[in-house]
Amino acid sequence: MKCRNAFALLGAALSSFYSLGCMSFPEEAQGEIPLETHVDDWRDEVIYQVLVDRFADGDAGNNFRVDLTAQGHWHGGDWKGLEDNLDYLQTLGVTTLWISPVVKNVDTDAGFDGYHGYWTQDFNQVNPHFGDLTALRSLVRSAHDREMKVILDIVTNHVGQLFYYDINKNGQPDKDVFGGGKPGQSGVVNVTEYDPEFDSRGVQAYTSLGESGPAPVVWQWDPASNHVPPMPLLFQDIRVYNRKGRTFNFDDLDQLVHGDFPGGLKDVDTSRCEVKREMSDIFARWIELTDIDGFRIDTVKHVEHEFWRYFSQSVRQRLAAKGKTNFFMFGEAFDGKDDLIGSFTKHQVPAHLHDELLGGDLARENAECPLTSGETITGDMLDGVFYFSQYFQAMRDVFRDGQSTRRIQTLWEGRSTNFGTEPNANSTGLPPTKTLVNFLDNHDVPRFLYNQSGVSQFQVEPKVALKNALLFLLTEDGIPCIYYGTEQELNGGNDPANREDLWNTGYRTDIPTYQWIQKLTTIRKRHSALTRGDQKVIWSTEHIADEEDAGIFAFERTGGDAGNQYALVVFNTHHQKTSTTRDGTTIMTTSLPSGSTLVDILVPEKPAYIVDQNGTLELTLPPVSGMLLVPGDQVTPED
Repeated sequence: MKCRNAFALLGAALSSFYSLGCMSFPEEAQGEIPLETHVDDWRDEVIYQVLVDRFADGDAGNNFRVDLTAQGHWHGGDWKGLEDNLDYLQTLGVTTLWISPVVKNVDTDAGFDGYHGYWTQDFNQVNPHFGDLTALRSLVRSAHDREMKVILDIVTNHVGQLFYYDINKNGQPDKDVFGGGKPGQSGVVNVTEYDPEFDSRGVQAYTSLGESGPAPVVWQWDPASNHVPPMPLLFQDIRVYNRKGRTFNFDDLDQLVHGDFPGGLKDVDTSRCEVKREMSDIFARWIELTDIDGFRIDTVKHVEHEFWRYFSQSVRQRLAAKGKTNFFMFGEAFDGKDDLIGSFTKHQVPAHLHDELLGGDLARENAECPLTSGETITGDMLDGVFYFSQYFQAMRDVFRDGQSTRRIQTLWEGRSTNFGTEPNANSTGLPPTKTLVNFLDNHDVPRFLYNQSGVSQFQVEPKVALKNALLFLLTEDGIPCIYYGTEQELNGGNDPANREDLWNTGYRTDIPTYQWIQKLTTIRKRHSALTRGDQKVIWSTEHIADEEDAGIFAFERTGGDAGNQYALVVFNTHHQKTSTTRDGTTIMTTSLPSGSTLVDILVPEKPAYIVDQNGTLELTLPPVSGMLLVPGDQVTPED
């Protein structure tokens, strides 16, 4: 079954197994369930990102292909295991679960398994490694019973490694080497037909004799590894793929948007109307079947802005009509460019980083692919993004490596320019500038405690730096997200080492970092300034050596929806020296009147500090430490 001529037979065989063109589940679970809005204000939430396969194994009945000897293989975690441990998360202070993708995946490819969920094979089927639809519904219902919410990770940019390009037209997937590599002769060219390099014309067929036109696309057929053509049937039409080969230059716009994702993940042509409608229907349907509360969307920078306009508006309108509003959608763009990642939250029409070649004409979008609701497509897109620019410039550069704190202020000053400042219709009611998702690390980068180059250079305990970074994460403006295992002080390096089995920790609650997060999430709930207050930097510095204020950073949270509630958060990020909120004759100035009393609620003794004349406040902090100060009359008995 390797050649394209056999594909018609394959489609007929599949049609007897799958429900074509619609979601396919066991009969007792096919119907929709009532949808509700479970969120009051997303700023109050604390998200916990979990890779389901690595959290807890609650059902041995779905443990097939499990291999605990290698981190790149299935390990057996499932939805039942996550549900069984909700107490552990609720005690930590988690209010929202972000679960890895639930759809059926390519099971294994090139020696690695699809345990993470990003290798879609069937958009309509649950991943049997994690359980059935009943188990997924049970997890969501149990979370809602505890007033916890659930966010679903989804992928629209690509499918798994499901076809190869038959470049030499011999009907089998090859890894070819051309040329002898001898001086004066042709150089060596190494080509894999699963993952050839990008060609703007489309992948071309050729041999050592030369080119011979577009390379045929051949679907794989290996049911044992779930390398079978994708479902629903639309995705078996080769025209819905860009077929240009693997991206190798992410700064080239054509490659960024139209190239296959490295590793052979086949890029879907998301500019096509039928793809926009199918993806919107697929993922709205998952919400109708589960009552999940939001989406984290993978690889958004690889997809045209016009797709996100259609998708986000279509899904919001459909869910709102069925009773679910305040549905939160945030995207992942693995990039440090603040303007690029922010562009997916803005209502301005320019398509992809101001490049009109990839669309951006609302009149055309409405004419060529109108919303099925009959509503007009507007500039609305995503509600927020995974704040990768802050990860690089603050979490890594400042809190890990001890660089200048001025870079945080500079980053934040660009927020109102680079991100959307207007709420999206039928959505959170909040502008994206208020709902950025902040994080220390995740499944795509080394854990914060790994490879602490800056910390180890200065001989500082890495867990002390982690403690300071967590204080920043849980007090700054936006929605904090904790990567599973941070609370257990896991320290794995790059993928897959950063995807450890949490059950090996015993889910201990006496770990210092677990207890620190628990303390901070509890304080966060009690003090609305830390969730709904406006944010203003009142001290940052370029100094990183032996200057008075080296490493100091401070911001206020007050006003806005928090009213007169107030919090002042102050950090010393320097790894060696005690620093103060003073630089020569200049002293940090707060917005408080002279004589105001502030109490550091992080310290059991609750030390008090008096604001001096003109609102100035001079504080001294030891290396790698922080203060959380609130007015004396706002300290609660629980503090």
